[in-house]
Amino acid sequence: MLYDNHGREINYMRLAVTDRCNLRCHYCMPEEGINYVPRASLMTYEEMVRIVSVFSKEGISKIRITGGEPFLRKDMMSFLKEISILPDLKKIHITSNGTLLIDKIDDLRRMGITSINLSLDTLDRERFFKITRRDDFQKVMDCLDALLDAKFEVKINMVVLSQENTDDIIPMVELAKNKNIAVRFIEEMPFNGTEGKGNDAYWSHIQILEKIKSKYPSAQKLIDPKYSTSSNYKIDNFKGSFGIIAAYSRTFCGSCNRIRMTPQGLIKTCLYDNGVFNVRDLIRAGATDEQLTAALKSALGHRAKDGFEAEHKRFQFPVSESMATIGG
Repeated sequence: MLYDNHGREINYMRLAVTDRCNLRCHYCMPEEGINYVPRASLMTYEEMVRIVSVFSKEGISKIRITGGEPFLRKDMMSFLKEISILPDLKKIHITSNGTLLIDKIDDLRRMGITSINLSLDTLDRERFFKITRRDDFQKVMDCLDALLDAKFEVKINMVVLSQENTDDIIPMVELAKNKNIAVRFIEEMPFNGTEGKGNDAYWSHIQILEKIKSKYPSAQKLIDPKYSTSSNYKIDNFKGSFGIIAAYSRTFCGSCNRIRMTPQGLIKTCLYDNGVFNVRDLIRAGATDEQLTAALKSALGHRAKDGFEAEHKRFQFPVSESMATIGG
């Protein structure tokens, strides 16, 4: 088992396999996109399999595959199949925008992967286009229906954008009325690939809950699972549930059990830090499995207590990178 210097168990890694995305959500990147990582600088599949194997032996039992959009990367299904048979890895979850996923659902189920987080910020097609700068709304909705038909565990991730999609909060909650899904509302963060924007106008978790309770005052708080980043609620007679992730307020840091690995192998022990060591460079310099494990344990031994401390330690590197580069 792995622990950090604050006594928190670390058993979950978010693995970003690419920084490329076929959408251009403005809260994640500029319209012209970002300077993508050169392909030679990306972790190879062989390197990623090795890291997952080594870290899972030490206690990382859950992996979430993210991007960018993970299914933009060629041969992604072969990689997933390879890590799905690792004996010490218990859970593989995937976060996707849903535009390239529908024809892979049956194969994922055969691998034992049945948990998908679907990024969807609105139920209005025109607003979807305004946010993502792409006309792919129906693709995502068709994917959602296909996942539910295949009995996947589905969570919808909606980033709440001030003065833009707050009118979608109630319709999104109501999506869970007749569908067995968990809708999660996420505070907007300043990881948009543009320096200097800040985040003063964000909708806080308190405002989001107040908005929902204005329509559904009887919404009941659920007991949150261990390590949950969301505060979860249930409305009477709804098949599904909803949750709120205080990603900018950072109220859940005290129970954080996760690390991140970027597409170029940078290990982050906090979303808000600037990276603590590069595992790709260690591998390519000939590091043994024991040396890789020692580097991880050393990093966990100097982990910030929360996202505010991690951000403060960045000094001349203010938070501004695209979420696609660090595993959205």
